[in-house]
Amino acid sequence: MFFVTFMTGQPMLFQCATGECNAKERLKNLMQGRTIHELKLGEKAEFTKTVSEMDIYLFAGVTGDFNPAHVNEEYARKTLFGSRIAHGMLTAGFISSVIGMGLPGPGTIYLDQTLKFLAPVRIGDTVTARAEVVKIMSEENRIKLRTTCVNQHGATVLEGEAVVSPRKS
Repeated sequence: MFFVTFMTGQPMLFQCATGECNAKERLKNLMQGRTIHELKLGEKAEFTKTVSEMDIYLFAGVTGDFNPAHVNEEYARKTLFGSRIAHGMLTAGFISSVIGMGLPGPGTIYLDQTLKFLAPVRIGDTVTARAEVVKIMSEENRIKLRTTCVNQHGATVLEGEAVVSPRKS
């Protein structure tokens, strides 16, 4: 496994196919994703991010989702959750980071994603998004991934499955 810190300053953890990462393999993972033939069942990658108030406002601005449950503390205090929560799709976006930058990595095309939102994510929560290869469909150049997001307390906040097409060559 290895960590990469992007412009956000947030480290991203990747697990290499061999379980051990040499410099050449790390560089390859950053420059291009892997092909279907380079992937193995059970392979995993993860991305960890602490959700900030700014993340929520930026997500609201980009998507246009200014639901007061996310951006208005006074309103949110009266909701089921008792305070503001992050957008569910912001949390789901962390899975996209794992897939697009880690497993299989750059060049991957997202085809399908199921999501079950199990618990709220609040400002200050640290979320770890994980993806694990559960099925390889070589003839179709597709893989199925188990996807989860877990908070700093170990509670699963989101789970689902993704189907993606790794880069061809």
